Amino acid sequence: MENVKHEIPPIYNQNSKILILGSFPSVKSRESQFFYHHPQNRFWKVLSSVLDKDTPITIDEKKDFLLDNNIALWDVIASCDIEGSSDSSIKNVVANDLNKIIDTCDIKQIFCNGGKSFELYK
Repeated sequence: MENVKHEIPPIYNQNSKILILGSFPSVKSRESQFFYHHPQNRFWKVLSSVLDKDTPITIDEKKDFLLDNNIALWDVIASCDIEGSSDSSIKNVVANDLNKIIDTCDIKQIFCNGGKSFELYK
C-alpha cells in the first residue's frame, strides 16, 4: 500500500457540458500521465462507440476527442493509499475539488465511471 497523489490534470474547457469522473488513475495511467492509458482498458472504445466516432489512439487525439465532444474528464480522488491499481484497496481518500471544472463550464450531466467513483462522488 502506498500513498499516491493524483498528478494528471483534468481535461476540460469552457464548452464542456458533460463531466465523466473516474476514481483514481491506474498504475499505467500514472506512468503515462494520462487517463485510461492501459491498452486493455475499454474506456476509449466504449465512449467512441456511444458517440459513433472513431476511437482516438494518441494522447493528443484523446484530448481533442473529449474537447470536440464537449466532455470534461477527471477523477474524484486527489490522493489516497492504494495497492497497485485496485479500487477496492483505496483508503484515506482526499477528494479533488470539482469546482474548478464546474465553475468554469456549463456542466449539464455528470457520469461516474465505476462504483468507486460513484460512491466517492456521492
